[in-house]
Amino acid sequence: MSNAADAAKAAAAHPFDRAVALESIPDGRLRGRTNESYWNMISPFGGMTAAMVLNAILQKPERQGDPVALTVNFAAPIQAGEFFVEARMARANRSTQHWAVTIVQGTTPDVVVNAIAIFGVRRPTWGDTEAVRPSAPDPEASRRFQPTMPMRWPAMYDVRYARVSNDNTDSLTHTWIRDAEPRNVDCLSLTAYCDTFAPRIFFRRPLLVPVGTVSLNIYYHVSAEDLAHHGSAPVFGVAHGQVNRKGYGDQHAQLWGQENTLLATTHQMLWYKE
Repeated sequence: MSNAADAAKAAAAHPFDRAVALESIPDGRLRGRTNESYWNMISPFGGMTAAMVLNAILQKPERQGDPVALTVNFAAPIQAGEFFVEARMARANRSTQHWAVTIVQGTTPDVVVNAIAIFGVRRPTWGDTEAVRPSAPDPEASRRFQPTMPMRWPAMYDVRYARVSNDNTDSLTHTWIRDAEPRNVDCLSLTAYCDTFAPRIFFRRPLLVPVGTVSLNIYYHVSAEDLAHHGSAPVFGVAHGQVNRKGYGDQHAQLWGQENTLLATTHQMLWYKE
């Protein structure tokens, strides 16, 4: 394909695919570039960074199976511009592959993102889902999220609140999540969705304080083939915090697909400053 054809294909791609794109370079690493549309306060939206980590593994020819678990530790803010991703398979057996991924910027070896992932071959077995998806109003009857802070990434998503506390007595929220420009859900976009839940501390008190994700953990319960049947329909998210204490707080969430299928669960630790 010619350079002109490559450029035309890239221009026609969904904004998410353009933002998550990585380029192979001669030293074996991958090169990416931050995207202004998915910018948070001082660095890229964490869900986009997590999706890039996953994409680095998906591009490896020796990768087998689908993501089972992903842990992304945010060591330092990624600065605007290019960065470099190294994905290395640490170990593999007949069922799973264990990957280690790091992101650096510039000429220094200092790591800004450190991640591990497990990929696995999913085989037909007995299965059951004990978790129960709560009932909720349809997306059209839910209130669209309007950020009060200067962030760009929320405009890339259509997030609608079906349930939120009106008196700060709890942090439980029910939300409908989809890309603002329709896109079929896959493992990459599902990864980004896992970080669209606002910090729970903001639902417990009407006070904005500096906050950032320290560690994001995602557990995938469906294969890429399963997700192919979901299409571009909204994903239903249930998020709740457990504790905020001495500068750190956590929150967990479930992401549900059509026919009450649990697509993924996620848990993250956040830092906050008074």
